[in-house]
Amino acid sequence: MPIDIDRFEQGSSEDLRSGGRTNAEDILSFLAAHPEQAYTPKEIHEATDVARGSVGVVLSRLEDRDLVRHRGEYWAISDAEDIEKTLSAMATARAATDRLGSEDPEEWGSGIDESEEQE
Repeated sequence: MPIDIDRFEQGSSEDLRSGGRTNAEDILSFLAAHPEQAYTPKEIHEATDVARGSVGVVLSRLEDRDLVRHRGEYWAISDAEDIEKTLSAMATARAATDRLGSEDPEEWGSGIDESEEQE
């Protein structure tokens, strides 16, 4: 979903997250909600708003993890029993990152309160 240019230019990185969910979560959730159907990448794009160019890459990565399957142009959720566990783990990881921050050590800070350094 597009945002206005003022929000783009003035928003923080946190403000510019698109709902917080990853493309993989969006696609996996969509396919899991429709286990009796298979979809083309275009249909998945239209249903999830994941960028058309990203859908194929995400589907391939999900297939590598045995979470989705495909035949010809169609993709469907796999028969794997751990789809719900995977979605739950993704949501948990996202929540932890939102709460605790990035894995980038440069964003962590020193861990020392600046008032303690002045003593």
